Amino acid sequence: MSRYAADTSVSTDRSRAEIETTLRRYKADQFGYVTNARGAAIMFTLSGRHIKFILPLPDPQAREFTHTPAKGLPRTAAEAERAWEQACRQRWRALALVIKAKLEAVSAGITTVEDEFLAHTVLPDGSTMGEWAKPQIEEAYRLGHMPQHLMIEGPRDA
Repeated sequence: MSRYAADTSVSTDRSRAEIETTLRRYKADQFGYVTNARGAAIMFTLSGRHIKFILPLPDPQAREFTHTPAKGLPRTAAEAERAWEQACRQRWRALALVIKAKLEAVSAGITTVEDEFLAHTVLPDGSTMGEWAKPQIEEAYRLGHMPQHLMIEGPRDA
């Protein structure tokens, strides 16, 4: 399967700016981002919820960048850097697409902010709902039933 925007020439800066513009168009505010060598985080507020997307970036020393894909020959440092930068541009374009699709689905009434952004909603301790829930979901599957501490009374039939 091919990757979305695998050959994009759109810079990471332009993708980030596009994400911010998209967020503003859909009434999000308090936009911010941080980056380091391993990845980036995009944060914003939407409908009173703090949302955070983590964007893992590839390791520039990974073989997929230091060697050619066809014959596995070593690349020059400049070639490896270009291949890594291309992979970073692709990931930023994919993130822009995901955020735009989620916001458009909410705008069209297909889904809600809560449903689309639940895993990325920031909890009071700074973690996201997804980070908090994943281990609990794994435990529920391991046990084969819902642990009591996860039980919240759901809607009742009228």
